[in-house]
Amino acid sequence: MGSSWKATFSIVLLYLFVSKCCGSEYGGSQMGTLRVDASESSGQLIPQTFFGIFFEAGGPNIPSNIAPWGIIGKESSVIVSTDRSSCFERNKIALKMEVLCDSKGANSCPSEGVGIYNPGFWGMNIEQGKQYKVALYVRSSGSINVSIELKASNWLQKLAATNIIASASEVSDWKKIEVVLEAKGSDSNSSLHLTTTSKGVIWFDQVSVMPLDTYKGHGFRTDLIEMMADLKPRFFRFPGGCFVEGEWLRNAFRWKETIGPWEERPGHFGDVWMYWTDDGMGYFEFLQLAEDLGTLPIWVFNNGISHQDEVDTSSEALDGIEFARGEANSTWGAVRFAMGHPEPFDLRYLDHPADLYDYHVYTSSSDMFSRGRHFDSASRSGPKAFVSEYAVTGKDAGQGSFLAALGEAGFLIGLEKNSDAIDMVSYAPLFVNTNDRRFFTESSGATLHKTTLQMNSYNSIAESAISWKSSEDDKTYLRIKIVNYGAETVNIIISVDGLDPNSVKLSGSTKTVLTSKNLMDENSFKEPNKIVPTQSLLETDGGDMEVVLPPHSITSFDLLKETSSIKIAGADSIARSSM
Repeated sequence: MGSSWKATFSIVLLYLFVSKCCGSEYGGSQMGTLRVDASESSGQLIPQTFFGIFFEAGGPNIPSNIAPWGIIGKESSVIVSTDRSSCFERNKIALKMEVLCDSKGANSCPSEGVGIYNPGFWGMNIEQGKQYKVALYVRSSGSINVSIELKASNWLQKLAATNIIASASEVSDWKKIEVVLEAKGSDSNSSLHLTTTSKGVIWFDQVSVMPLDTYKGHGFRTDLIEMMADLKPRFFRFPGGCFVEGEWLRNAFRWKETIGPWEERPGHFGDVWMYWTDDGMGYFEFLQLAEDLGTLPIWVFNNGISHQDEVDTSSEALDGIEFARGEANSTWGAVRFAMGHPEPFDLRYLDHPADLYDYHVYTSSSDMFSRGRHFDSASRSGPKAFVSEYAVTGKDAGQGSFLAALGEAGFLIGLEKNSDAIDMVSYAPLFVNTNDRRFFTESSGATLHKTTLQMNSYNSIAESAISWKSSEDDKTYLRIKIVNYGAETVNIIISVDGLDPNSVKLSGSTKTVLTSKNLMDENSFKEPNKIVPTQSLLETDGGDMEVVLPPHSITSFDLLKETSSIKIAGADSIARSSM
């Protein structure tokens, strides 16, 4: 199929756009042309591992401390403290609750009892009809009758409740208690309450509340992990960046301290981001999550250098590799086996600047957009880049603004177009608004096509074109993405060279647009669909594609190709790429 063929398509997209954004009226329009060379000879394969995800534990503005236990009742009725009485040698701190009131008499407890409560991380999301396992260790100086309740945010509604009753002999030493509660109502800001009306001293340790229905049964919230899976990441970088180093190595993430029974993990103070973590999400859990997502783990191991000191950790890194990859009868492979995973994990990558060089960028939205051209002049003969951390930060970011998404989308297009100089890309925040990421979920392993854009003194456009094969319908598409970062409407004529004019099926071709009335608009729990892509079918009248790009928008055109007349590049070994 020679490049002399020119497909002539026309899409008459009538788009009346009147918008007020951040208090400004936008008028006028810009004109331009975009030529896409979709011929086989122009295609360049994007690395299979191009787009991934990155777990960064916290940060200076988003500390993830679990809230401390709060007290239910007056100080004259209950005193709560901690001591070093836990049965776990590596985790000695336990909670001591001294109840001064009693079930009857002059100093009787209030009818609802006294005790402690904990909202988890910013409130527990309890859903009606679902079951939750409460596990805890308890001991007491006498018999106990403790109410375990999941309460709504108003503290009036009991979503689920039960009692644990034990004689003094049963709880004179530490005893593990597990109960399953079924929620009778829903509240996204619930809390766990442990109360009693009986005088005495009760110690609690290692208290947890977990839904029984988790992602593949491995403890992760199904809804959150499904969002990660929808990003179709080709790799998962963990457990963080500065979090791994620590300000001092005594406070660094040390993988051996994060495996084994959760109760035995000592946890550590992250002195870079200034919060405590119990390391319940440890090395094993990260490897398990990567496996559950069907993606490749990239372990950011501690190379012995923190911000202030250094030690030799080469043997620790080698042991970590054996834990992940070793046979079940090896020293560290046996530890993995004991944790319930006899087969080795598919650990192929370590994050260390040897084969690739690391590139991080945190900046404003406009600067992020302009950095899409950063790699245009990068060497194609030396090591490739691993853009392992990037994000719009500061006032432009908000809590996930459309302005941030717009700048990052333009940056991603630039990375995609320079995929011969970049091997991997991962966004810094793990949980993000997926509405702009959906435009790039098919890029890993796809074929990049050359594009030529001509505009008159308007540099607020970023564009790219790829061919990709859908894993859902096994069909091949030509995707043209365009980000209009500017405040003006842009009219562009798109011509596609290198395709047989009869090879495009417009009946299955679509246009997807993401935009918003205000640049600082955000999706939230109250308005989860405030900013969402809109998709429509394309129409044609036989000419070139004449498209209108709204101000501040991301637009994607997916042209369905007749695969019978198109050769798929690397079809034998690459699942999702085509010419």
